[in-house]
Amino acid sequence: MPRRLFKRFMPDPSSIREHKSLRFFGKLLHDPNLWHLNRHSVARAMGVGLFAALIPMPAQMLLAAALAIPLRGNLPIAVSLVWLTNPLTMPPVFFVTYMVGAWLMQVPPRALPDALTFEWITDQLSTVWQPFLLGSIVCAVLLGMLGYFSTLMYWRWWVGRQWRRRQCRCKVSGTHASAADQQPHAQQVEHGSGHQHERDRRADADVRHP
Repeated sequence: MPRRLFKRFMPDPSSIREHKSLRFFGKLLHDPNLWHLNRHSVARAMGVGLFAALIPMPAQMLLAAALAIPLRGNLPIAVSLVWLTNPLTMPPVFFVTYMVGAWLMQVPPRALPDALTFEWITDQLSTVWQPFLLGSIVCAVLLGMLGYFSTLMYWRWWVGRQWRRRQCRCKVSGTHASAADQQPHAQQVEHGSGHQHERDRRADADVRHP
């Protein structure tokens, strides 16, 4: 089942409950609906996690948990997905979201310098924050919707494939069982036919030699 695939990459539930940035939610983290692995909870978690991953803010895990709890999404999956934007992937990902925002606002994007420094980022932030924020939100919504519907479609396809395989196995086993049942019946018919031929032969002999 698909739940085995998602469970393989899920973080340990105890590490989620004890994470310092999530202790704020307290008893809400003990809701069993947040830890189930089914089609809807996983799809919601995928949507929430991918959305939160593209929002340029600190404590993205807090945002993912805040959305997953009321939506009854799987909390470990939602929280773990925010690490798609880490210190290594943030520069290219957020540059793409900035370019999208600049295209939507129809403003010329700023060219990157040869050496990307923190000072350059802080100096340019006052002029690029609007397209950057707009592009991040738009990309986050689109990626979250893509993750949600893709998970639903994948889960449904997987279940359908397993059902078709089970039906094929049942047909094959039923064919074998039917063949096994027909073989003794054929032997009985053949044996009965032999007796009938023997009785006919004896009857002919009686007629010829009264």
